[in-house]
Amino acid sequence: MTPPQATAPDVPGFSDFAAIPSGPPSRLDRSGSPLFLPVVDLDTGGVVAVEVIAPGVPGDPRPGMDGTVNGVLAASREEALLPLVLPIPASAVIYGSAGLAPLHEALRASNRRPREVILMIEGDISPRDRTALLSGIDGLRAVGYLIAFGGLGTTYLPLDLLADASPYVLVISPDVVERVPRDPRRSGLAESLVSLARGIGAHVLAPGLREESQLAAVRGWGIRLAQGPLLAPLDWKPSHGHGRVHVPLPVPETTPIDAMLGPRVQEFLLPAVTLPMEATAEDVVSVLGAEPSITSVVLVDEYQRPRGSIDRSRFLLFMAGAYGHALHARKPAGRLADAARVVPKTTPAIAAMQVAGRDNARVYDDLVVVDEVGRCMGVVRVSDLIRHVANLQHTR
Repeated sequence: MTPPQATAPDVPGFSDFAAIPSGPPSRLDRSGSPLFLPVVDLDTGGVVAVEVIAPGVPGDPRPGMDGTVNGVLAASREEALLPLVLPIPASAVIYGSAGLAPLHEALRASNRRPREVILMIEGDISPRDRTALLSGIDGLRAVGYLIAFGGLGTTYLPLDLLADASPYVLVISPDVVERVPRDPRRSGLAESLVSLARGIGAHVLAPGLREESQLAAVRGWGIRLAQGPLLAPLDWKPSHGHGRVHVPLPVPETTPIDAMLGPRVQEFLLPAVTLPMEATAEDVVSVLGAEPSITSVVLVDEYQRPRGSIDRSRFLLFMAGAYGHALHARKPAGRLADAARVVPKTTPAIAAMQVAGRDNARVYDDLVVVDEVGRCMGVVRVSDLIRHVANLQHTR
């Protein structure tokens, strides 16, 4: 399963960084070479990001920062084009921006854009460091990094701090994942962490998958992103050109209801017309006026995540009303937008129609289809879904 100098973008990942005493040594190659761990979308088998774990320098006064920097340089040597996940110790974030300068410089020298890296914060958080950590996260986010927390479930990390930090990704501890098939209590813990992540708007990554029973449990929790030897060997490298890995398929439960759900919405996908959230109503009028076939405009944030949807008919009717253009043309279009009706790309056609029918006033509004990390892929017209389902019923 889309920000400034030496920064990092959005990609989910995980790891127990070897430079941190609590991290398992097995996370590094015995030769000390960097490890490249692909982050896999379990629905498609596609590799959506790469976590890089590189060795550090013993005795470095900046705890773990050398390993983070080495990870950037290793990815550059491998010509890794996918977004990166870089483990970074919490202490480095707590110490402030001065100690992060080598990371910024490494990204600049590697010609990596800010949106191409997620910083995975790892390690225990002391209550006295809470304010400094949140301040450091705000500084990193201001220059473009996306933030993740690793080791969820075993690391000392107050849950309310997660809510305040608003991370992009939460990574369940590999120890929790490993014990899940044999320990129902760990399974309950993992499910609660997934619910927490959904509540604060974060994606979830499950690392260390070794057995199909673990994969089945992860799927059962609704997790889309995973890592581990079950999905890719430890010698996997982005330079090998493997953009897709083998994901063991779940055993299908064939029922009449399942058979009638129809194809997934991505089969009906149409290109979306998107504008940034800062766009004015006049910008929307220009876009709609340029092409009569456009039925909607999706307002997106800087990471291409849908934040609002403008229906063509209602918008133009509103703007054509008395003083509509004069009052709103130069103001943000978001004031006139509705909440985007979002469906994942794997949603069956019938389920998507159920989403469309939840609001009688917007039954025929376009549905916005998103990928595994919430980015807008396109739109689906409800009329296309209705037509397909009608044809499906006619042929039965």
